[in-house]
Amino acid sequence: TKLLAADKSRFLAEGRFLRASYYFEMVKRMGGVPLITQTLTYNNSGNVTDLQFPRSKESDIYDFVISEAEAIKGLLPADPTEKSRATKAAALAMETRAALYAGSIAKYGAATPQVSLSGGEVGIPASMAPGYYTKALNAAKEIISGSAGSYKLYQVLPNLSDNFAAIFLDKSSVNQESIWVEDFKVLAGKVHSFTTNDQPYSVSDEASDAGRLDPSLNLVQSFEKLDNTFAPIATKDASGNLIYYADQQDPFAGRDARLAGTVMLPHFFWKTAYIDIWGGYLLANGNIISSDDATHYAALPGSSTLVQVVGKDGPTPTGEPLRTQTGFYIRKYLDPATGSGRRGRQSDVNFIRYRYAEVLLNAAEASAELGDFAAASNYMNQVRARAGLTTPIVLNASNYFDRVVHERRAELSFEGHVLFDMKRWRIATKVWDGNPESLNDLTTNISSATKRNTQPWGLYPYKYYSPGSPNDGKWVFREILPSPVTGVLNFRLGNYYSQIGDNIISANPKIKRQPNQ
Repeated sequence: TKLLAADKSRFLAEGRFLRASYYFEMVKRMGGVPLITQTLTYNNSGNVTDLQFPRSKESDIYDFVISEAEAIKGLLPADPTEKSRATKAAALAMETRAALYAGSIAKYGAATPQVSLSGGEVGIPASMAPGYYTKALNAAKEIISGSAGSYKLYQVLPNLSDNFAAIFLDKSSVNQESIWVEDFKVLAGKVHSFTTNDQPYSVSDEASDAGRLDPSLNLVQSFEKLDNTFAPIATKDASGNLIYYADQQDPFAGRDARLAGTVMLPHFFWKTAYIDIWGGYLLANGNIISSDDATHYAALPGSSTLVQVVGKDGPTPTGEPLRTQTGFYIRKYLDPATGSGRRGRQSDVNFIRYRYAEVLLNAAEASAELGDFAAASNYMNQVRARAGLTTPIVLNASNYFDRVVHERRAELSFEGHVLFDMKRWRIATKVWDGNPESLNDLTTNISSATKRNTQPWGLYPYKYYSPGSPNDGKWVFREILPSPVTGVLNFRLGNYYSQIGDNIISANPKIKRQPNQ
């Protein structure tokens, strides 16, 4: 009786939003789960039969998430300044993502019929795909039209890479791209250790915490060139001779701006200094002089003077912990604020759950799956133009799938999408096929959605040492499989859905076991 009717309505809608979000997270991992929408009461009789429910169909759970979003969207504020509470746009963003997942499971699940259960608890009939794609598109279009509030791509800073990185740092009202976020505040004591764990070693706030998440060369080279073509990072010329670079960043020039907004490349300036990434000295005879730590010096040929022979930030031949293992550090979500890498302070950078760029990519994918390639191209080119890829691409029936997969990887890496995308498209078993990834595998067929990607490669810069040579002091690069990489990714059919433990099945015999497990 103390609450206004409007407050009650909003609180109930928020509760339904959170419940639907939770079911979405479960269906992504488990497939169909028991759908409980009424309060269950245990009567202390010792008989729990009335509390045991079977798994619903996978499609039923997706339908529930979608229908809940539709039911509550008008009860939530259309307020783009509200980021950490549910809004109309947040409900629609959940709906478009969920419907897209369901549509792709229905369509591409046909290629893996063994990943299904007879009762529909896992697997969605292919005939349902167009309906789900249509719902995904319509929900995305509601956000794009502005009916849920004014959202747009973040385009504030003149440097396109800095601008992309700033999407995840800017908590001001200028950022109209973020739709729904998990908020953090230092003063409220809600912080996280992402920066503490992943900051570059040489400029870290804590000497014992750094470099734990290193993007791979596989990811770095997947960012295309500004002419819309794909190519490996050039380390040798057409004759097989080493390429000598005057600057460590030269090999990465002329690429999608999201590369340098997502990844810290060698000689990147962060906080107070340039990070120091190089693997050692390469001599004219091909030998390498390096060490296991930058503080362990060595003498170069013809000299008795001890000098630094490896970067303070790695990579070292021995895979020194806390330094980069790949030649790169992550930039996305890394907090440049003073003290953000200290254990005692940590970071309050938001984690963005839904943002406008994903909505555009959802619309592009759904449109393409429905055969409207002109609309799909328009949605995708908006996202690409923000990254400096201003030559429009034209999607068609033969190229759209590869392009959709690539674009989501380039835009959404490290945001919690890639694993679930690979699952819903049913291509995880192809990409992570359990076979070693050779250098030829790494550097060819880069644009293919099903290219093998089973081992994280690195790209190590070396200082060329050849006194008197015009190339003395320049940089050369080598593709390296880091020493800690001793296995391969092997994604099996049973990995498309997370395991339901025996304890769960024992407690409720109505629960069906997952397929292939």
